[in-house]
Amino acid sequence: MDRLSEVFSALADPTRRAILARLADGEATVNQLAEPFPISLQAISKHLKVLERAGLITRGKEAQWRPCRLDAAPLREVADWIADYQRFWEQRYDQLGEYLQRLQRQQEE
Repeated sequence: MDRLSEVFSALADPTRRAILARLADGEATVNQLAEPFPISLQAISKHLKVLERAGLITRGKEAQWRPCRLDAAPLREVADWIADYQRFWEQRYDQLGEYLQRLQRQQEE
């Protein structure tokens, strides 16, 4: 699977998106990340593995605990990919605006 597909796959799950949102505030342990969710630590660990495989998080190795950290670089790739489509929609909106102005001028005549 290519990297962009892995990132989109990881982002497809709301639990993983919530984990990323929490990590945007700073590093956290697995237990801290699991707190708000009604799922097991094992399930959280599986979500973390998906995020790690997609390159969206890194895990440290400090003594007894392994803090998780957000790595937002893959999100830049997603944003760049989406930007191409943003330009497409901006052009469409511009065309719609021009069309509506023509209609308005025709009605005023």
